[in-house]
Amino acid sequence: MEFEPRDQFEQRQRKLEQIQALGHEAFPREFRWTESPAELLKDYAAVQGPELEASRKEVRVAGRIVSYRLMGKAGFAHLQGAGKRIQIYVKKDVVGEKGFQLFHLLDLGDHIGVRGHLFRTRTGELTIWVDELFFLSKALLPLPEKWHGLADIELRYRQRYLDLIVSEKSRAVYQTRARIVRELRQFFDGRGYIEVETPMMHPIAGGATARPFVTHHNTLDIDLYLRIAPELYLKRLTVGGFDRVYEINRNFRNEGISTQHNPEFTMLEFYEAYSNYRDLMELNEQLFAQVAKSITGSTKVKFGEHELDFGKFTRLTMREAIVKYWPEEAGPTPHLDEFESAAALRARLHESVDDLAQAHHEHEPWQNQAKQQMVRVLKASFLAILRGSEEKGEPVGKTIGDIFEAVAEDKLIQPTILYDFPTDISPLSKQKPEDPALTERFEIIAAGMEIANGFSELNDPAEQERRFAAQIARGGDEAPKQLDVDYLRALCHGMPPTAGEGIGIDRLTMLLTDSHSIRDVILFPLLRPEAKPEDQAAAEGEKA
Repeated sequence: MEFEPRDQFEQRQRKLEQIQALGHEAFPREFRWTESPAELLKDYAAVQGPELEASRKEVRVAGRIVSYRLMGKAGFAHLQGAGKRIQIYVKKDVVGEKGFQLFHLLDLGDHIGVRGHLFRTRTGELTIWVDELFFLSKALLPLPEKWHGLADIELRYRQRYLDLIVSEKSRAVYQTRARIVRELRQFFDGRGYIEVETPMMHPIAGGATARPFVTHHNTLDIDLYLRIAPELYLKRLTVGGFDRVYEINRNFRNEGISTQHNPEFTMLEFYEAYSNYRDLMELNEQLFAQVAKSITGSTKVKFGEHELDFGKFTRLTMREAIVKYWPEEAGPTPHLDEFESAAALRARLHESVDDLAQAHHEHEPWQNQAKQQMVRVLKASFLAILRGSEEKGEPVGKTIGDIFEAVAEDKLIQPTILYDFPTDISPLSKQKPEDPALTERFEIIAAGMEIANGFSELNDPAEQERRFAAQIARGGDEAPKQLDVDYLRALCHGMPPTAGEGIGIDRLTMLLTDSHSIRDVILFPLLRPEAKPEDQAAAEGEKA
């Protein structure tokens, strides 16, 4: 195995051999500690030096060496454990000749254990006076010296263990993520929900519109799909009599990677019988306010340059959002009745493309480069929407959804409940009785990101079969390829009126920790394979 830097590895390997020569095991099996550095700092924060000296309470502490300095026949170091650092003081006259030789052979990154008592230095720092040293593990590779710049961001994702060693902020993010999951569980457990587990390998890809990952079961000789969503299994449980059920689950979607998307992600999905989508809207306002306050101490949360207030939600229909945020460069704002006609929408988009072309010409780069870029992107989006509508024959509801994403989604900064989605893009939702073109569906959006999706569940088996069949007929990589007959059979046994929802835990963690990439809240995000040294050399040669 190749290690970098090689000379450091070899030097530390020789030190390990010298430590063994002193009589220590190279890889000891255990160390019985009494307190962690974090516990000591917390429990003795207010205890003064004279009181510590008087009690001379013996402690046994283990941790990783993160600072180290020798001063003749004594030395100081800091041990890190449970995310905190405590200083130790090692004196040759106390630990003995062999103990001090061991201290000389230690490096940053090594794990040691110490036995001793607490005191305060002249500067008042809580410190362990070491009576005995225990060698626990040698770090054969050094810790990173610098932690700045793009190259190091890549390193943090690929070698998360280094990130967690050197970055207290990163450790805090993942500790907060664990607290968020705990708060969500407590919220739903307290309302009589049952937590369950459903399969992660499905014989039929379904439950959401997405391209699946495919695997193969050798014994049964069948292809299976990694779970896109647990929805259809959880609703089977609702048919079976679990009136309130939830699952914290891993989902897999074979799609692009961005600051908001990872192919493997975590959701909380829940279903409540005898309720509708408006009931869930109210539940969400309570849920997000409670979680934000429990995690941050307030319903107001800093996210970048914005302050998000989870104690106050705006409600907009999808059509209202398009009208509200229609850009002036795209021409006159559409009338609500135009959303009912594919021909009217296409005509509007054609006019808008012309208006955007004119606006692009008017905004020279030296005048307003950001405005020109916005106009260029919007024009390309409208042309893509037109191609889908005219060439692919996409239904009017899909066109409306695409327009919303192009003009309004990134404008929804404050927590917003966006509701009344087109039926064409909501195959599992109940239609609104007064307008069958729309469904009783909503999303929660904050900072321009969708963080939840819920609706009144379609429980009419005949209508569900019709919509499944329409999805399959339209085709595409993201559409299901076969009918889920067993799910339709379950609906035929009767599912009560039910509302259901999925909440993205990764994105919620982003919002509550002021993290702007999903990779910063997933411990091990999916990355491209690292280039081999010979490939890098060849690429550099081509550039030269």
